[in-house]
Amino acid sequence: MDSRTTVVSDSNDNNSGSSSISNETLSPEISAPDIAALKRLSENLESIFESPNSDFYSDAKIIVSGSCDIPIHRCILSSRSSYFKTLFSSCSSNSSKREKHFKFDLKELMKDFNVGYDSVVLVLGYLYGGKVKTLSRNVCVCVDDDCEHLGCKPAVDSMVEVLYASFVFQIPELIALYQRRLLDILDKVSVDDILMILSVAKICSKACERLLLECIEIVVKSDIDIITLEKALPHDILKQVMESRSELAIGDPECNTFPNKHVKRIHRALDSDDVELVRWLLKEGHTTLDDAYALHYAVAYCDAKTTTEVLDLGLADVNHRNARGYTVLHVAAMRKEPNIIVSLLTKGARPSDLTSDGKKALQISKRLTRSIDYNRSTEEGKSSPKDRLCIEILEQAERRDPLLGEASASLAMAGDDLRMKLLYLENRVGLAKLLFPMEAKVAMDIAQVDGTQEFPFAANSRRSSGGQLTPMDLNESPFKIEEEHLNRLKALSKTVELGKRFFPRCSDVLNKIMDADDLSQLAYLGNDTPEERIVKKRRYVELQDVLVKAFSEDKEELDKSVALSSPSSSSSLALLRSKNMLNSDMK
Repeated sequence: MDSRTTVVSDSNDNNSGSSSISNETLSPEISAPDIAALKRLSENLESIFESPNSDFYSDAKIIVSGSCDIPIHRCILSSRSSYFKTLFSSCSSNSSKREKHFKFDLKELMKDFNVGYDSVVLVLGYLYGGKVKTLSRNVCVCVDDDCEHLGCKPAVDSMVEVLYASFVFQIPELIALYQRRLLDILDKVSVDDILMILSVAKICSKACERLLLECIEIVVKSDIDIITLEKALPHDILKQVMESRSELAIGDPECNTFPNKHVKRIHRALDSDDVELVRWLLKEGHTTLDDAYALHYAVAYCDAKTTTEVLDLGLADVNHRNARGYTVLHVAAMRKEPNIIVSLLTKGARPSDLTSDGKKALQISKRLTRSIDYNRSTEEGKSSPKDRLCIEILEQAERRDPLLGEASASLAMAGDDLRMKLLYLENRVGLAKLLFPMEAKVAMDIAQVDGTQEFPFAANSRRSSGGQLTPMDLNESPFKIEEEHLNRLKALSKTVELGKRFFPRCSDVLNKIMDADDLSQLAYLGNDTPEERIVKKRRYVELQDVLVKAFSEDKEELDKSVALSSPSSSSSLALLRSKNMLNSDMK
């Protein structure tokens, strides 16, 4: 862009309107007709990029995972950015890539930092029309209604993404603009998010030198511990921070000192997912899990399975605070992993505990979640966004815990018939997996359902001499509960209880399906005669088989990516098939 005639106006830093060519800074040699012509040119080029038919006459695409591809025009972008000129010319010289549409993966273009679809579109839009448009409010505001949305993570993320994309695409005026915007809000940004800004400023090097220095100064004066700094920062920056802290004698010595060798060994064992080694190291007696902040470490950096195994050791205080005053649940809220949050809550983590600056885990989670992610409509049968799931779990935990026990009327009415309970639970959890896959996975993982043997859906069963399950007549002998049945019953029951406790909306939907009148009447044995009980049992099992068949057919449809016609189409279809079968047999 000609620096004599164009600049970026920065009069709209509060995410309203768009920045564009400023008349005041245009050369006095430019006449009014020329200004009008430049505006028309800007509008015309902008319309090319934003046109719904852009794909028809574009000659390249940027592929964005999980979003629509972005059609681009090599001639326009090459004239506006030396980066694109080099990129396109190198592709054109490669004969193997001569085709109508050149395709570029966004992750390959943005090698060192993840940039979202909206941020890339904003930067490309500037290259086309010369205007800095603002991102949609839903993209750059968090879910917390009490937040000013100036320094929350979604707002910071959007600015950092645009800054980094501008650096990659070599657009100095945009780099300067967004560096200035970030400098203006640094005092409102969480110190943990400062680390992310610092890392990107380091990548941008001299282009963001002032931003880098101010972020380093903030980190030096912060209470961020050495382990967090070591995980987040390049070695040279970490060394600079630690030297500055030492010279200025700033901060808690515990935050500025590397862990002793015993703590390091525990952390390395956790990095290797070796909880048995952790157990062995604890037997040496040199330190404890709480002294090593091992649970905080596992929640922050290890997978959910390792965290659960550390919790199961029963040797750590689930409400222990680290040197910064964060409980393990606070760290889990920052991690945004629903399995870990549920694991902690089931072990007694208190959602009401506050950080040193007065935030609960729920507020932390809300401040980290983009409004667009939380409000995204979720169809049954499709995974819910993790961010939203974490908030819903923590909200439910803050309410009075519901009475845990039987999940619905039909299960309670099944009485002591454990086989029928197992059939009920298998059907219920199987249905949950179809309608609410993410929620079901969280509950099943915590209940360790995968470690149990699935109960067969035959009318009844027994083990042959070869250990295989074979059909068994109800009149021949009563059902015999074995250890694997009890383990399965316990795991499925816990899954249902967790669903009721943390996902009441999903549980209500399942109750309405599973507690249909026909099913309940068959499950209720009451004071029936032995003959009537046998008839009802047989009919109940037959109906279970119909349900399983219906669920299987619906699952096949889902696997073929057939869209659900309504939020509960799978469940309604299964229930309708069962009822039709029942009604036809009773006529």
